[in-house]
Amino acid sequence: MMIHVHPAARSNHNAQLHCGHKIMTAIIGKNGVTPCKQEGDHATPLGLFPLRRVFYRADKIARPQTCLLTEAISRTDGWCDDSTSPYYNKKLTLPNQARHEILWRDDDVYDIIVVIGYNDDPVQAGRGSAIFMHKQRPDRSPTEGCVALSEADLLAVLASQATHILIHAPT
Repeated sequence: MMIHVHPAARSNHNAQLHCGHKIMTAIIGKNGVTPCKQEGDHATPLGLFPLRRVFYRADKIARPQTCLLTEAISRTDGWCDDSTSPYYNKKLTLPNQARHEILWRDDDVYDIIVVIGYNDDPVQAGRGSAIFMHKQRPDRSPTEGCVALSEADLLAVLASQATHILIHAPT
């Protein structure tokens, strides 16, 4: 199954996610979508991408129902966003000298992380990293390039057996 993200025409970061017959409110990058994603541009990449795997906080939620590989995260898990590192756009173990995001967060945003297969086969330095589907912040503020949903909607997408995401240009 494929899910679709449709950015709102008059907003950089508001979008709708279509999953089967259900339409969900989504948040995307602060600078909207782009066909030429670059590290740090705060934009969500356009295109068709596989959903690779799911990471989750087992101390906060049960293992999500999904056809994707799942893995509980730990306090030592990070994701490399250092384009000069051989770990760029990959999960890594902390501590690590490469610049990275910490996956074990206090703000609940990464309680569920769906890895979007962007810039990972092959990885190209500087083309963007850590493109995920994850939980929205309570204030629904924009992401740095990810797709954010409510927890209930994110769990529904996973339960739908979605395996791909198509991120559209605004119409």
